[in-house]
Amino acid sequence: MHPLHHPLFIQFIINFNTEQDYFECHEVGEEYWKSLAPKNKTHPLTGWIQMAVGMYHWRRSNYPGALRSFIRAKAKLADAGIWTEAFDRDELIRLLTVSIDAVTDRKPFFSYTIPITSQEMTEVVHAYEASHPASPQDPYYLMHKHRLRDRSSIISLREQKKRRNL
Repeated sequence: MHPLHHPLFIQFIINFNTEQDYFECHEVGEEYWKSLAPKNKTHPLTGWIQMAVGMYHWRRSNYPGALRSFIRAKAKLADAGIWTEAFDRDELIRLLTVSIDAVTDRKPFFSYTIPITSQEMTEVVHAYEASHPASPQDPYYLMHKHRLRDRSSIISLREQKKRRNL
């Protein structure tokens, strides 16, 4: 399977382009990255994750966080080889440049889609969307998801880890 066709990456694209759920992009992107190249912070997949994190921060008017994320994403995606081959790489870099300029100038958030150029990638995304229909999300929840989500499982895992380390 081509690495861009992995279900987690396809979900990332859907979260970004269709749902504008940038927090969930981070979650599924990080899960995929940890399965492929754990601890390799220079892996191109981290550029995709940072792009989504930049969008999440920008939507919340966290301009410094968005700027750092977009700059890192642009550097990693500029020459990402197979990790951008199904996309219009020049347009992707242009969008990141526009994002950097916008957050530098403290402009209001606006969304955009990742430009897919591969017919095969488009078909894979559409097939995945058809078999995994999304539920509409409350815009307020999408904007503040990191604070509003259920974190009980995360807290439980941290407590278990602490007990093991005692």
